Amino acid sequence: MPTPNPERLIAVQLLEAPFEPLEGLAAWQRSHGPTAASPAAESHFIGRVRPTTAAGEPLEALELEHYPGMTEAQLRALAEACAARHGVGAVLVAHRVGRVRPGEAIVLVAVQADRRGPALRCVQELLEDLKHHAPFWKREWSGGRGTWVAGNTPL
Repeated sequence: MPTPNPERLIAVQLLEAPFEPLEGLAAWQRSHGPTAASPAAESHFIGRVRPTTAAGEPLEALELEHYPGMTEAQLRALAEACAARHGVGAVLVAHRVGRVRPGEAIVLVAVQADRRGPALRCVQELLEDLKHHAPFWKREWSGGRGTWVAGNTPL
C-alpha cells in the first residue's frame, strides 16, 4: 500500500441518504477551488442503480451493507493507490450505503490531473477497484424478497 501523499487530496464519503451527484461534485470542486495552478483535466463517473435484478426481474431496491470505519479506510486506500499509480492530484469517491432505489445515484468518482489520460484512466481503474475490492455486501429486493448478490456486474 502506498504511503499517503499529503499533497494529494483524497475525499471519501459514505452516504446513507439520496444525493445529487452534480451538487456533490460542485462542492468538491469548490473545496479546492480553481487557481492558476489547478489541474488542467478532470474526469467523472456517476453510477445509478439499474431497474432490474441480475436475473432480469424488476428491482425495488439495492441494499448495501458495510462495516463503518473499515469501509472508509479501504476506499481511501484504493483511491490513494490508484491516484499514486496515475499521478493524479485529487480524487473524490462518494458512495451510497443502505437502501438505494432504481435511478438513484449510487456512486460518484471524480479525479483531477494534469492531463486527460491519467484522469480518465484513474477513474476507470478506481471504479473497477471499487467494484471488486470495496467491502460492500449487496442485496437485491424484488417482489418483497431480498437476495444477496454473489458476484459483480460486468463492465
